Amino acid sequence: MKQNETISAIATATGSAGVGIVRLSGVDSIEIADKIFCAANQQKLCDADDRKIIFGHIKNFDGELVDEVIILLMRAPKSYTKENVVEIQCHGGSEVLREILKLTFQAGARPAERGEFTKRAFLNGRIDLSQAQAVLDVIQAKTSTALNVAQNRLSGKTSKKIRDIRQNILNVLAHIDALIDFPEDDIDAVTLNEMDEKISAQIDELKKFLANQRQGKILREGLSTAIIGKPNVGKSSLLNFLTDSERAIVTEIPGTTRDSIEEFINVGGIPLKIIDTAGIRSSSDVVEKIGIDRARDVAANAELILALFDGSRPLTDEDEEIFKLLKENSSIILLTKADLNQVVTSAQIEKFSAEKIIHISTKTAGGIDELLAEISKKVGVIDVEANFVHDEREADILRRAVKSLESARETIQSNVGIDFVSIDLRAALELFGEITGETVTEDVINEIFSKFCIGK
Repeated sequence: MKQNETISAIATATGSAGVGIVRLSGVDSIEIADKIFCAANQQKLCDADDRKIIFGHIKNFDGELVDEVIILLMRAPKSYTKENVVEIQCHGGSEVLREILKLTFQAGARPAERGEFTKRAFLNGRIDLSQAQAVLDVIQAKTSTALNVAQNRLSGKTSKKIRDIRQNILNVLAHIDALIDFPEDDIDAVTLNEMDEKISAQIDELKKFLANQRQGKILREGLSTAIIGKPNVGKSSLLNFLTDSERAIVTEIPGTTRDSIEEFINVGGIPLKIIDTAGIRSSSDVVEKIGIDRARDVAANAELILALFDGSRPLTDEDEEIFKLLKENSSIILLTKADLNQVVTSAQIEKFSAEKIIHISTKTAGGIDELLAEISKKVGVIDVEANFVHDEREADILRRAVKSLESARETIQSNVGIDFVSIDLRAALELFGEITGETVTEDVINEIFSKFCIGK
């Protein structure tokens, strides 16, 4: 990426809308916008005051009207990227947005890469890498709880905590360096014990991050929840009830669902990625068999299984096959059609599984509140003010930092030489920089921002 180039992209979602935005960022963004924008007051953008909203029209290079627009003008460093930024707010039709974007390219801008606006904000020092990743979390948040956690990270709360830990380690390191520089001063047991305690305290703080890794992943990606069971036990009815829609086809004909259907629902602030699967049974239908195989794969990889059994009909061999899929996964047993006469008892289910059993009816909503409460219980209480590990890359960094600090403690306790302690402490400091971005490689930066959409 050449940072001295001016970039341009559509910053709003595709499709028809009341307003659409084309965003430019870079040293020449104002001059480029001036080539295609005519202000109602005839004033050039280059001569306009900073942080102004200016009404006018976009015209092509033949002088033909493209759209009436509002320009938001932000000069460096008072902008999202800390560069000159121009936002063109036009009507939100896809054709007019593409036409204006094409004109910005003809005027001298180049197409922005994925996440390049936020990448420039990071490279220009407005935000650190942890905050940059939080931008994507804010955009993709599926519940208010997930949004609150992402906003805390975006505000710099996580970065501050990492920097506080880093500073505490730096203080210990500075003390060690002073002792090495002045070897005539004896290192007493009290000094070594204080160092050990300070390092131990930082290890505890890092472990708090790691303890929240699973919940952080759930908030970002949703709890992968598979609905499984034999045909006609009410899987699609449950999906439709939970999503308050007719997302899945419901009929009396077995085998209606041939493929997996995914939807997100909000359970007390917890996003559930709920997956309705094909009914599991023996089948000679080629297409249905593919769906059944996929259902088994979904069940094997799910973090939570909702296993459905028709409570109004006796258990069969097909039901027993479902129980076999539950052995390695966290599950909730649901006896469906509770509004009908029940012939399956909890005692019969308990022969196959010790998991929680709930009687539900999607017609009367019976048992649904109990189901949602049990799902929340499976996830656990989420403290939105806590610091969360962002992803596996960050978790791996923190685990390695903990290992380096524990190694430093072992060296202190074995009293084999204070200079060896500093080696492990410096290794931990280097790792902290990979989270905030001070010591991260260009390849890692590119990988992180490649997950963003173009225009952000």
